[in-house]
This record gives sequence, C-alpha cells and structure tokens, in this order.
Amino acid sequence: MIMTIARSLIGLATVIAVLGSTAADAEVRTKEIQYKDGNVVLTGVLAWDDAAAGKRPGVLVVHEWWGLNAHARNNAKQLAKDGYVAFAVDMYGDNKVTTDPKNAKAWMTAVTSDKSVWKRRFQLGLDALTSQPGVAADKIAAAGYCFGGTTVMQMAYAGADLKAVVSFHGSLPPAPESVTSIRPRVLIAHGRDDAFIPRDRVIAFQDGLDRINADWEMTVYSDTRHSFTNPEASSYGVDNIAYNETAAKRSWAAMLKLFSEIF
Repeated sequence: MIMTIARSLIGLATVIAVLGSTAADAEVRTKEIQYKDGNVVLTGVLAWDDAAAGKRPGVLVVHEWWGLNAHARNNAKQLAKDGYVAFAVDMYGDNKVTTDPKNAKAWMTAVTSDKSVWKRRFQLGLDALTSQPGVAADKIAAAGYCFGGTTVMQMAYAGADLKAVVSFHGSLPPAPESVTSIRPRVLIAHGRDDAFIPRDRVIAFQDGLDRINADWEMTVYSDTRHSFTNPEASSYGVDNIAYNETAAKRSWAAMLKLFSEIF
C-alpha cells in the first residue's frame, strides 16, 4: 500500500510538473512574414498565442502613416493575448518606417493615389493572414490606425470580405456614390478635438454609412486629439497629435466587445 501511494504521488508530481512547464512555456509568439507586390518586398508581423488550440479568428492590423512601427506591432501582440491571430500588414514595403511627417505623407500618398495599389497591398496582407494554419479564414476583421483607419474603411467600401472593420482616428472617408452596401460591421473611435477632421466630414461620413445601410457605431472621445492610441504620439512634435490613455483603453475595450459579438 505504501509503495502504491508513493508511486501515485510521484506520478501526480510528474503530471503537475509537465502542466506547469507547459503553462510557463506558453506565450505570444511573433514572426515576420515576407511577401511581394511586384518588385516591392513587404514584411508583415504575425502574432499568436501558442497555448491556444484550434483555429482562431484573425485580425488584420493596418499601421499609421509612419509605417509598420512599434505601435502596430504591439497592437498585434495584444490582440494575440486577447485570443486572436493578428497580422500587422506592411503597406509601404522595403522596411519603410519614419517619424518625419514629410516622409510619412509621401509614402502614404504613393499608396493612396493609386487605388489598385492600395487595395492590392491590403489584399496581400489579408491573404497572408488567412493562409496561416491557426486562422479561421471565415472569421476575419481589420483594425486600422490613422492612415490604417482610412484604409479599412476604403477596403470595406471596395467589398472586402470581412466581418468587421475598426477605425481608430482615421480620416473618415464618406462612402463613394457608387457603393450601395458593405459587408462588415463598422466601429469608429474618434477624438472630438481632432483638428484634422472637420465636423462636416464627420456628418458626411455618418450620412454615407446610413445611405448604404451599414451596421455602424461611433464613439467620440472628449478632450482627445489625433493618434490618441499611440503612446509615442506626443513625441513626434506635431500639432494636434497626442496620446490619450483613457480613450485608448476605452476604444480597445469597445473593439474587443465588437469582436466577441461577431466571432
């Protein structure tokens, strides 16, 4: 009897040790994925929790006009912690990242001035995400910041097959007259004091969503300017750009609530 109990205790200790090791080893993993748009090399960042089992919903993260910097990468990692597989897409290529507004504007304009390029870069990132073995390809959303927020809205208008799009401090482009409907649910997080976005554009944007019968919601945060989700925003030295921790946390929670509803 004593020997049996001893062996049982040893076996239990072994199981506990193995489980403890597994829990300790489980963590959010990231890897860079290279893909191409013609001769342009694009490098996105995939983030996932290796402790999660089965296929999980995917979220495409689209960076600000600065390029694929720490802000977008960190948001992809946080989404992985929250249970999603996230891919921070590269819309510029060639590892272009800057803190200089002139460079950022030039790179952004090079993409947005040709809508075929804009759409193709987004779709290439979407394809990279949905091709991952741990991703449920029929459960995909996109979240974008600044230029990225504008991008996810434009892709929704263009017919992207997404369950939801989330725009954080985007430019709020009204739906083109040629668009009569969109597939994804729409969540907008906007700073009331964002001087880059005139009030009449906010109204035109909302009216456009109503015209196409979109399922949308918009939260406007008081005392909040542009780029409010980026902790480094205030360091760029640009008027009207500032981090707001409260608005950042509340808007993130709103996004997770939406995702919990649709997935």
